[in-house]
Parts: sequence; C-alpha cells; structure tokens
Amino acid sequence: MPADRVARSRWGASWLSRGRPDHPPVVFVAKIDNAMRLVALDTLAERIGLKRGQGAAEARAMCPSLDVIAADPSADQAFLEALADWCDRYTPLVALDGTDGLFLDITGCAHLHGGEKALVSDVLSRLFSLGVEARATVSSSAGLSWAAARYGKVAVIAPDDADWVLAPLPVTALRLPAETAAALERVGLKEVGDLLEAPRAPLARRFGSFLLLRLDQARGLEDEPLSPRLPVPSFSSERRLAEPLQDEEYIVELTRHLAKDVRSSLERHGEGGRLFELLLFRVDGRVFRVRAHAAVPLNDADRIAALFRERLQAVHDDLDAGYGFEILRLAVIRSERLDPAQEDFSGVADESQPLAAFIDKVAARFGPDCLMQAALFESHLPERAGGFAPLRDVAAAMKPSALEGKAIPENRPLRIFAHPERVEATAEVPEGAPRSFNWRKTHYRVARAEGPERIAAEWWIDGEAHPTRDYFRVEDQEGRRFWLFREGLYGREVSTARWFMHGVFA
Repeated sequence: MPADRVARSRWGASWLSRGRPDHPPVVFVAKIDNAMRLVALDTLAERIGLKRGQGAAEARAMCPSLDVIAADPSADQAFLEALADWCDRYTPLVALDGTDGLFLDITGCAHLHGGEKALVSDVLSRLFSLGVEARATVSSSAGLSWAAARYGKVAVIAPDDADWVLAPLPVTALRLPAETAAALERVGLKEVGDLLEAPRAPLARRFGSFLLLRLDQARGLEDEPLSPRLPVPSFSSERRLAEPLQDEEYIVELTRHLAKDVRSSLERHGEGGRLFELLLFRVDGRVFRVRAHAAVPLNDADRIAALFRERLQAVHDDLDAGYGFEILRLAVIRSERLDPAQEDFSGVADESQPLAAFIDKVAARFGPDCLMQAALFESHLPERAGGFAPLRDVAAAMKPSALEGKAIPENRPLRIFAHPERVEATAEVPEGAPRSFNWRKTHYRVARAEGPERIAAEWWIDGEAHPTRDYFRVEDQEGRRFWLFREGLYGREVSTARWFMHGVFA
C-alpha cells in the first residue's frame, strides 16, 4: 500500500479550540481577491455550514460569535514541515501536499507498526494527543488516499474497492481545477460515480484529458510518483526506546551501536559513509537532525560515534532534550566506494587516517567551512578565477594545491588584488594605453605599455552587471610594472572611461 495520506489538518483552528469547552467556532481569514475570506476553520465551524473561501462578512452574519483570526501562512508552513519531520518515524518517504497535507509512502513499513489499520490508528491518536485534528487513509494510490481522506470515511481501502469508495464522492475529490469541477456539476456530473459510468471519449473532448488522468490516478490505473521532501538515506538503523533518553553520553553510546548496524550494510555493498545524519525524535513530537561529514569514506563505528560526540557538543545549547528522546535513527545520506587497505606495522591501514580524523574532528566541532584550501574556479574575471574553498575531502588535502605547479602566465601579475582599486589615469586616445596615473596618492609616469587584453564577464552569470574590461601591462620610468584595466567600451558602454589597478608584477 504505497500511499498514506494525512489530509486536511486544521492544526491552527483545532489547537485553539481544544481546552475551551464553550469556545465559539474558530476560523482563519486572509485577503484573497481584495476580500477577506476563510482559509481554515475548525470542526464546529464546518458543522454550522461555513466553508473555505467564504467571505468573512458572510461568515460573521451566519455566526455573530465567530472567533476570527488572521492567517499566518509562514507559521502554518513551518508547522507542516515540523509535522513532516515527525512523520519520519513511520517512513523516510514523506512528501508535502500543498499547505495542509502530507503523503507517506509506507510500502514495506506497515508491518513494523502492526499493519495498516494499526499504523493509521497510531498516527491519528498521536496527532490528537499533540493537538492536531487530521484524517488519514491508506490505499494503493495517492489520488485515492487524497480523495478518501478529505471526502470519505474509510481508513484502509483494498485495491479492488477503489471504484466503490470513489463513486459517492464529489468530483472535487479528484483534485480537479475549480472551473472543471464547476463545469461538470453544471451538466449534472456531480459525483465520481457519474464519471465512471459515462463514456470516456465525450468526457475527454468536452473537459480535456486531465480529467481522465486524475480519474485514472485515483483508481490506481496511472502511476503518480511522490517526490520526498528530503533525500532518502542509502542505509539506516533505528532504535525505539522503552524509556526516553536525555543524557548526551548515552546518546553517543547508542549512536555507536547504531553505527555497528550500519557498518554491516556498508560492508556488504563495499561502501563507506561520507555524510551521516542522526535523527532524535523527542517525546513531544519535535525532531532534531544532526549531520556530520567525514573526510574519507567511513564505516568504523567508533569514528562515526566520535563524529557525533563532537557535533553534539557543538550544538549542545540548541539541543533541548526536554522530557527525552524516544527514537534514535542513524542514516547514511551519502556514501562512496571504500576499498580495503592493508595495515602496516603500526596498525594504520592508511597514512591519511590521522589527517582525516583531524579534519573530521575540527569540522564537526566548528562547522564544515572552518578549514579552507586554495582552489581554482572557472571564471573569466581574474578576481573570481582563484580563491579558497572549504576542505571537506582528505584526498584534496593530500594532493598538491590547485595553485601549486601551475605556471603563472607571463601576461598575468604575481599578485592580484581581490578587489580592483580605482586610479586616475590619462591616455593619449580614449582607447589607448595610459600615459600616467595616480594610485594611492602617488603619481606614476608610464614608460612602456602593452595591450589591450579584452576580458568580459560571463553574461549567463552577471548579465550586464560587469562592463567589458581592457587590460594593459605598463611599466613606469623606475621599472615598476603594473596591471591596469579600463572599464567599459568607450562610446558603447560608457562615455567616460574609468581606470582600475588590479595587480602588480614582481
């Protein structure tokens, strides 16, 4: 059963309603098409006939005691993201569905929770205890789960019962555009059952092929792949604890045991992990994700645990255990080929291990960008062609620098400024070489000049942000050599030339 749909969660309205026995109906409103309309409402508001999209003034007229609250879409989205993290306890394949629902692919996961019915019951009961009203349906297709969760009452649908469940549902349950649903209702096709009995060819001619696509997706005749919101780990191991865990040392020790389980899977595939993630599920529903990078492919449990010991110490202030963590999961997000190596007499299989351990420890404590190395970049502009990049791979640290061994072209200075400095220069002709210039409060008279060398920025990156440059190599009367450029093509890009100093030769 590949699709489990937690649909139409009215977390804002339901959360405010709970704990208030005599509360009035609660609705959230937002400005839509220059009018304040209902965008969310609780169960009591639905019972009295209010609907989403209805005008706020009309809703107040129907219920004068209505509790109207301004909607906060960013807060709702943040809560939905947190709810998706919480659902990772059931399956790593969690996809967002708009602003009020989630898709969970539970293929191969249901038996871990006692079956599909037990899983649905567990999801809804846990959400209710967290203050969230939700509906859930398990079926063989995402479209059928979506329709039944929003408009039906069946929790688990067998593959052969799709048409029976869909027949009494309104056509809006097929996730059709509003204009298509309205057109169907105008001609008397108000329920999905009416579409199942109608000839397909006339439906396609009048309402388009999208209607038949949605119908076939709901019936499970057309595939509808889900896009998980997060990368699915290659390998993972999980522990569900009888008692919540709070102590950091115990978390590290349990991580070591999880790493041993992951190691067996990595060894079978001949791989080592490069990016690990530790998921900590707190008892109140909050989920913490702690990631650790490895400088080399890694499958050693002790070293993996050491990585997370450093990471947990680094994020100690942000890691609030609360009443404890009930589930711990170690996942390998990225892995690479790990070739076995023969140990030497010192017991070290690879001379790069001490360096890798140092890189891992420092990066885990201070962040992956704390160590830098010289690097070359593909860019036309000289100041962007070289710089520093984060050191995340021990192989990059062991090999010569990207700049080492590179012969410096004769037409390039040994020292290039990170930011060109403005100079005042005079030239005999607008596009000619400078005859003299002032730089850093010093006047220089040019004895010899060579150029220009025309360089333009990447148009697909900067557009017209960087004008064309004409570079000149000049030598003053005392033998000092400089690298200057004139910015902009005279008469086409600029009317007055601007000169810059970009480097000096040895």
